[in-house]
Amino acid sequence: MVRFENVGLRYGNGPEVLRDVSFHLQPGSFHFLVGPTGAGKSSLLKLLYLSERPSRGMVTLFGQALSKTPRSQLAELRRKIGVVFQDFRLLDHMTVFDNVALPLRIAGTPEKKVQEMVSDLVAWVGLEEKMHALPPTLSGGQKQLVAIARAVITSPKLIVADEPTGNIDREMSYRIMRLFIEMNKLGSTVVVATHDMYLVDRMKRPVMELHEGKLLEASWWLTPGEAQEMPDFA
Repeated sequence: MVRFENVGLRYGNGPEVLRDVSFHLQPGSFHFLVGPTGAGKSSLLKLLYLSERPSRGMVTLFGQALSKTPRSQLAELRRKIGVVFQDFRLLDHMTVFDNVALPLRIAGTPEKKVQEMVSDLVAWVGLEEKMHALPPTLSGGQKQLVAIARAVITSPKLIVADEPTGNIDREMSYRIMRLFIEMNKLGSTVVVATHDMYLVDRMKRPVMELHEGKLLEASWWLTPGEAQEMPDFA
């Protein structure tokens, strides 16, 4: 599904922000990406969702080596990837429905199918009553739910989320993580970058840790008392 081999990334003539990063993500897996601010998490995510190309090394997505993929074919690869941005990136002049529907309409999906798919998904994330609301009227958690719905409406093979619980309360964080779990159960590979180690501990999914641009292995535990306070994740 995803393979990085000795990948390095630099912006312009600056120093490398990622150095010799190697990993392999199996189809249908779920991974957290952690590390301190400035470690390179956002840069690694940009490589995953094809916003950047590596300065060196090899990135392979869906069986295709990016170094051998012409730019004309990148759009097709991007359609297999759903991205959830930390700052939501919703279009404020469009309703919740139209924001979620945008990827389908860009892909030329018949409008009748758009209506059905978007209505079902917006209801699934719990925003049925906000279907025709504009983003400025929503809370931060609700905006994030809309962003997630937009990212998964096309049933992507890979879902990449950058700090999806960074600016919302704990209860909404649990709700959002359960949505990612459900998408993972449906077959999507999920990568979530986060600082929230409580969620990471409780969910017990594989963790990739970045430190100063290099990838380490990490394991995390909670004390028994802390673990009892966490909700159950399937």
